[in-house]
Amino acid sequence: MGSSSLLRWQCFGRGRRPPSSSPSTSAMTTGRSSSAMWPGLIAKSKEGGADVIQTYVFWNGHEPIRGQYNFEGRYDIVKFAKLIGSQGLYLHLRIGPYVCAEWNFGGFPVWLRDIPGIVFRTKNKPFEDEMQKFVKKIVDMMKQENLFSWQGGPIILLQIENEYGNIEGQYGQGGKEYVKWAADMALTLDAGIPWVMCRQSDAPETIIDSCNAFYCDGFRPNSYRKPALWTEDWNGWYASWGGRVPHRPVEDNAFAVARFFQRGGSFHNYYMFFGGTNFGRTAGGPLQTTSYDYDAPVDEYGLLAQPKWGHLKDLHAAIKLCEPALVAVDDAPQYVKLGSMQEAHIYSSGFVDTRNSLPQNVSICSAFLANIDERKTVTVQIFGGSYSLPPWSVSILPDCKHVVFNTAKVATQTSIKTVESASPSFSNTTGTGDIILYDKDTYISKTWMTFHEPIGAWGDNSFTYQGILEHLNVTKDISDYLWYSTRINITDEDITFWEEKGIYPLLTIDKARDVVRIFVNGHLSASQVGKWVPVKEPIHLVQGSNDLVLLSETVGLQNYGAFLEKDGAGFRGQIKVSGLKNGDIDLSDALWTYQVGLKGELAKLYTPENQESADWIDVQPDSIPSSFTWYKTTFDAPEGDDPIALDLGSMGKGQAWVNGHGIGRYWTLVAPKNGCRDYCDYRGAYHENKCTTNCGLPTQSWYHVPREWLQASNNLLVIFEETSGNPWKISLRMHSTVTICARVWETDYPPLSTWSHPDFVNRKNLIDEVAPEMHLRCDEGHVISAITFASYGTPSGSCRKFSGGKCHAASSLSVVTEACQGRNNCTITVSNRTFGDPCRRTTKALAVEATCTSITAYQNVS
Repeated sequence: MGSSSLLRWQCFGRGRRPPSSSPSTSAMTTGRSSSAMWPGLIAKSKEGGADVIQTYVFWNGHEPIRGQYNFEGRYDIVKFAKLIGSQGLYLHLRIGPYVCAEWNFGGFPVWLRDIPGIVFRTKNKPFEDEMQKFVKKIVDMMKQENLFSWQGGPIILLQIENEYGNIEGQYGQGGKEYVKWAADMALTLDAGIPWVMCRQSDAPETIIDSCNAFYCDGFRPNSYRKPALWTEDWNGWYASWGGRVPHRPVEDNAFAVARFFQRGGSFHNYYMFFGGTNFGRTAGGPLQTTSYDYDAPVDEYGLLAQPKWGHLKDLHAAIKLCEPALVAVDDAPQYVKLGSMQEAHIYSSGFVDTRNSLPQNVSICSAFLANIDERKTVTVQIFGGSYSLPPWSVSILPDCKHVVFNTAKVATQTSIKTVESASPSFSNTTGTGDIILYDKDTYISKTWMTFHEPIGAWGDNSFTYQGILEHLNVTKDISDYLWYSTRINITDEDITFWEEKGIYPLLTIDKARDVVRIFVNGHLSASQVGKWVPVKEPIHLVQGSNDLVLLSETVGLQNYGAFLEKDGAGFRGQIKVSGLKNGDIDLSDALWTYQVGLKGELAKLYTPENQESADWIDVQPDSIPSSFTWYKTTFDAPEGDDPIALDLGSMGKGQAWVNGHGIGRYWTLVAPKNGCRDYCDYRGAYHENKCTTNCGLPTQSWYHVPREWLQASNNLLVIFEETSGNPWKISLRMHSTVTICARVWETDYPPLSTWSHPDFVNRKNLIDEVAPEMHLRCDEGHVISAITFASYGTPSGSCRKFSGGKCHAASSLSVVTEACQGRNNCTITVSNRTFGDPCRRTTKALAVEATCTSITAYQNVS
């Protein structure tokens, strides 16, 4: 995998660091969000505790045509860097230029594969020349804009290559020489800051090797002179069409981060902190979805995903409280075994006898207590006190006395996402930590127009060739689609033979990818989906001449692996028709007519200025949906500032554009019905199939439409539909948090902000007297309109299923309502002083559920 998306987290905790030491970094990639989103995304990263933003540089986005560069719009990396600097953050620029990142062709421009004699990512001069030219272009640009840290800019780290160590062995000696060349080339550019290679254990001494994984606490760089960098902490995973949607519990994610710093980590980055959207045809492949939400702390639309964002924010604050101790230790921390699966790491200004309370001569001391048992809560003895450690958790003690945070105890709010499609056949409620899409079930338009896409060759640019050409050699990836057309002559003897045998002839293709559609005499006969899968389909042929058309479709070019330049697309091996009376017809050397792309694509029917280039006709409401059809309509933008989602759950497969901007590929492939669980146990090692949702439902039905791409009215929506989707049921929805919940115990930890309060800085013994707090927050532009549940006592259940217990403070609802209603956010102290004591000698909790509403709607009702 590689880094890609708009925002990521990175952490600096100890050792060699940027000018400001801290424990968090946030990753984002410019191509997966609109530029108008950048300030908000950067601000949410900073608020969450980030000190550094990390982003990839997509070669194919910046140099789509050889020698012609693009640094505008979503690819304006200079603007992006300056925005980061303006908010007081740093930047890790991952140039690559190979990035993987679930991005089309791993970030490589397709024109690269056409250079004679080229072999990617090995000791190969044609490749090295192009790679050096692009990397130098980026470094020189950053210098010219004074963006490196030594120039007063935000860039403190660069990256060359990405996860090459995973495949290096397949290149033999050429791979080893390439690693050295890449390192030497990067250093000759005189950027003046360190370079990183991810997952490169043989990185030269001059380059920092780093870790990409779900867990990196055991990672050690290949030299003691190098800090331990975790450049990709996979806090989620990507989704593929027809697959389930992965999620990673925040308790496990926090555990992994705390363990990394506990065991000496220096720099940490979430992959992804903001994932974003694969607009247009940028999604990698094969078969990766348009959404790159990645279960990130900031969701695809730029909204906070709770409790992940809030719990990690608290984690970062807790680690930062330990910073004086983390940087005081130049060597390894003091290690203490506390049990069979329990251990402590202590960072201090002097040796600590952990069997007793801290000596007076130790002025700085912080400790991490870990319980890696997956089942048992264990009480350990250290520093003269007892500490209860939940399973699979880390407790953080910034003063080697008070626990301020435990990775398994989530006290931050939860936001619920309920997805209700406009199509009545789809309805799904996902688990906690999500956000809700809401609006009335009104469809986007009552008037549609249509244009039918011709099947096969349609333009003057078609050509005929004897034999099967490789897909990418023909299309150059300017389109997903390549038509192959030929003719087959069938005799009356063949017809009689089939009738007597009761069979149909078979079309066989040795291997095909990603989608192949078979047309016989203008009618769709069959389809096949997969990566280099065999195709064997019966076809109906008539006596005489038959038109056979094969449509090869790519759904994201391969983004990972060795020898990407050889992967290609389309068909491999033989294509033949079997089952004829006189034997098979081998079509592999037949005359084929080739047509690149769609007629509507060439005419750019999706742009407002090209609407007159097709004969659009009105669609009647009772018409039968047809395949390979273009649809268009216009719509008004919803009022307000909430993010917008386009519901395409009623469609089949195709692409969508709004005002000429590619929203991305859509596809309503349904995930398997099994494999999802109502509850995901955070304990134990995580993997991408451990905690999945969306079983039995389309992998993706909602598609992000950035606000900046819209105007107040008369927005053009164009759809190209391959199968037989129903445009009448397409709807537009507002995207925002509408339900928030939280539960905080009176025995939970005091707010982390207490530690920096002037009254407590030198009087830590008073921390024990501070009560915990509940914090509730709606999205920007929204307020808490109602408290639907509140109970201080012994409430049970979970969000949207809370119920009161035998112990309940009668003032609960009134206190919470007074503190929160009509406000964007509120804080409630969880103690008997606030609510009274409804049941003595009983440990009590406050549970609250609230509704968020836009300020305008709330004011209209009020």
